[in-house]
Amino acid sequence: MRSCQFVVTGVNELDYNVANAHVLKMKPLFELSTRRYDEEIELVKKAMMDLESICNVKNGFEIGEPFTKAGWAFFNLQISSDMADIIEKSSMLEGALGYKIAEQLKNFLGHFLESKGSQVRIKKIDY
Repeated sequence: MRSCQFVVTGVNELDYNVANAHVLKMKPLFELSTRRYDEEIELVKKAMMDLESICNVKNGFEIGEPFTKAGWAFFNLQISSDMADIIEKSSMLEGALGYKIAEQLKNFLGHFLESKGSQVRIKKIDY
């Protein structure tokens, strides 16, 4: 039979973790897909820069390298936790369908990108 050992850490570590909780926040991750990557990537970048400006956030998103499969290009879009918080706490999600915040955020981003001329498909990635 194995014995379990528990280690009790000091308050200093707890204080450190609470003070640095912003570092541990999850950043929403989405997979975008399109058949016209070269055209769509420019529209997505411009739209996301516009959203950064609206939210008054710097470095609010990251776009991953694309990969292709069966004529489709897939690439990731990661939103910073700061930008996600601002979108969630503002009235931007009003009218976005979904029971959970993640679903509402996905629908909001899809409509936002569409309003900027993009026709990408968007899917929330859980990690």
